[in-house]
Amino acid sequence: MGTIIAVVSGKGGTGKTSFTASVGIALAEMGYRTLALDCDITLRNLDMALGLSDSTTMDFSDVLAGRCSLDEAVAQHRKYTKLELLAAPLSGHNEGFDVERMKALGREIREKYDFCLVDAPAGLGHGFLLATAIADRAVVITTADPTALRDAQRTVSALRQFPTGKLHLVVNRVQTKMLKALHTTIDDAMDTAGAPLLGVVPEDSDVPLAIGRGIPLRDCNYFAQQAYDNIAKRLSGKRVPLMKVYPLMKK
Repeated sequence: MGTIIAVVSGKGGTGKTSFTASVGIALAEMGYRTLALDCDITLRNLDMALGLSDSTTMDFSDVLAGRCSLDEAVAQHRKYTKLELLAAPLSGHNEGFDVERMKALGREIREKYDFCLVDAPAGLGHGFLLATAIADRAVVITTADPTALRDAQRTVSALRQFPTGKLHLVVNRVQTKMLKALHTTIDDAMDTAGAPLLGVVPEDSDVPLAIGRGIPLRDCNYFAQQAYDNIAKRLSGKRVPLMKVYPLMKK
């Protein structure tokens, strides 16, 4: 049986979609059959981050409504062939996204994939509930910004259904100057959010460039992708030390 991981955040702009795309590719490159599921109804961007915006004709609402099968709805990545995408619907009008139907889809996904990363919308609304209802684990994405950390803390509080070891924190877009100015350390981020650390991802100017051009980050640069690769290894059960991005972490 596969594992479904909800990728969530309390606010927008923390990098959930980049995380989902990059870790999904890393898992696929490791040989795992991986599904990237976009749960951001009407505001989907995961297809762009994966370079698959011209490949999605069906979405998860079509599967829930019985208009097509899961196999018919997914789009296989052209380069990373063990990675597939299940897009979010562009319209949520009268679709009746039912949690029980979503759970049934989750059971089918576990049977067909080793890993599924669910890109949830920001906040704690219906899309968040759909994503977390089918998940076995959850990863809260935050930045070191105080408002993002406060929202991460609220998000962690809303995820108490996940037992110890199944809920983790990723601090994204880490900048040396920002951390020094705020007198913030990663330990502070962990204490504030109340979840153990899964990884630290450095600020990388190629990330928005890659998304804007519809190019997977792995095909553009390898700086932030190193951190995503390490996170993928940890999710698969490997013991990997944190990427030593900045010396200030020990100061």
